[in-house]
Amino acid sequence: MTAATPTLRLGTRRIPVVLPSLRDARLHTAATILSIHAIGIAALGFRVSVFHVLVSILTAAVIDVMITFRQTGKLVWPASGMLTGSGVGLILRLTDMHAYDFWNWRGWHIYAVVAGASVLTKHLIRFRGEHLFNPSNVGLVAVFLLLGSEVVEPLDFWWAPLGFWMAAAYVVILAGGVLVTRRLHLLEMTAVFWAVLAAGLGVLSASGHCMVAAWYPEPVCDGHFWWVLVTSPEILIYQFFMITDPKTIPQSRRGRVMFSAALGILAVLLIAPQETEFGAKVALLGSLVILTPIRRVFDRPLRLRIPSARPSTAFAQGVGMGVGLTLLALAVVVAGVPTRRPAQASAPTVPQVTVDVEVADLPEPELGPELVALGMAADAPELVEMLAENLALEAEAIRDGDGGLLALAATGDRLGAMQQRVDDAVSTGVRVAEEYTFTSLLLDAIPSDGGQSSVAVSVEAEGTVDTVTYDATGREQSRTSAPFAGTFVLRRVGGERWLIASASEPVTSPPSPGRG
Repeated sequence: MTAATPTLRLGTRRIPVVLPSLRDARLHTAATILSIHAIGIAALGFRVSVFHVLVSILTAAVIDVMITFRQTGKLVWPASGMLTGSGVGLILRLTDMHAYDFWNWRGWHIYAVVAGASVLTKHLIRFRGEHLFNPSNVGLVAVFLLLGSEVVEPLDFWWAPLGFWMAAAYVVILAGGVLVTRRLHLLEMTAVFWAVLAAGLGVLSASGHCMVAAWYPEPVCDGHFWWVLVTSPEILIYQFFMITDPKTIPQSRRGRVMFSAALGILAVLLIAPQETEFGAKVALLGSLVILTPIRRVFDRPLRLRIPSARPSTAFAQGVGMGVGLTLLALAVVVAGVPTRRPAQASAPTVPQVTVDVEVADLPEPELGPELVALGMAADAPELVEMLAENLALEAEAIRDGDGGLLALAATGDRLGAMQQRVDDAVSTGVRVAEEYTFTSLLLDAIPSDGGQSSVAVSVEAEGTVDTVTYDATGREQSRTSAPFAGTFVLRRVGGERWLIASASEPVTSPPSPGRG
């Protein structure tokens, strides 16, 4: 005897209601993803608001309910739609969002449109009664390609330094992922994908691959690049909860294994030419968009027995596989040619700085949330000391008319501006430099433009500045003191040093010759 189907009465009409089942694997997946949302937003500095996540889930759920009701006449619990919206909220990021901004409304329409469009692909883009794409996957790739890295980006490969909450996130992902995929008999598929991806990325990293990441101050290269990706929680989420959608993968066990292996190879080949983390993340997601429409190919019977029972044929097969793997490794290396240490190869070798600063006189810096979230709190004292050294070097370069010193202190726009001051000082014989005394310093990381540049650090400084005038021999002529408040931006361009890239405070111009 089966339980009666619940109904909802509207006037004279009774509408069947299909409620969720505790045995539905989609509920277990949803519980895992929502737990990751909670940990990430509250403790790991996810740059997404609670409102964005709710908008994504509700939009996808409402559309799914409406379409299903129109097709079946039933009110069905939108488990699939809610998973799609939750996935969009987890992966999609606005580049101008900050961590711990829990209820920010800005850009909510982007989340609503992406989540809604993702659900619609399941109902509208179909072939032989099946939807072609994983809904959230195709929606996310589309928005990244259409809006670009200046507006949106995917969830970072690296989330936070390993601590209690980061460990908790790993436990939730691994426990939930293994539980769900094992129940669906898809654990083997996820393991094969990870193994192939790790092997391919190993070849790529051994060839000298680098990518620029928004959470690291210099290019992520070689073994560091490999380790970041193979241990990335985003990769784990992708392999456990995105590539294993039962509706968009082959049906046979062998087909699923071959599909996941091909997906790992394709992902590596697409990641190889990418110079930025944004490109690598979109390439990873894009590999599934490319492969899911042809998933039925992997279900076709394999007529060739591997390995063959005949020794000669088995030997030939072994040779063929060896040649194939060699050519595949070569293809990965060739595809990664554009990313061979792009920044480090051209980075200047910075000589040792010899200027002395009174470290004891520097105030203890305050730390902003972005800096803490990136695990750079321990670097704060060294950053403050380098700022003081750089400012002292700039003053010394102007006093001595030695523009060569500026390469030790400044970069980018700041280097050009300071070089012009040194040139003017040499040509006029009047040299005006600044000496800073800080009373407070606030350090924070500056979000990059969609992963297209490395981390910069802003230093909001207050104190006093002495404007010192020297003659052509470097002898002090006059000195005036004034309150100071401004912001310096530091970037790491070579070795271990951080240089001043820009400053918001006004640059004192030397007085015109002949004027007091």
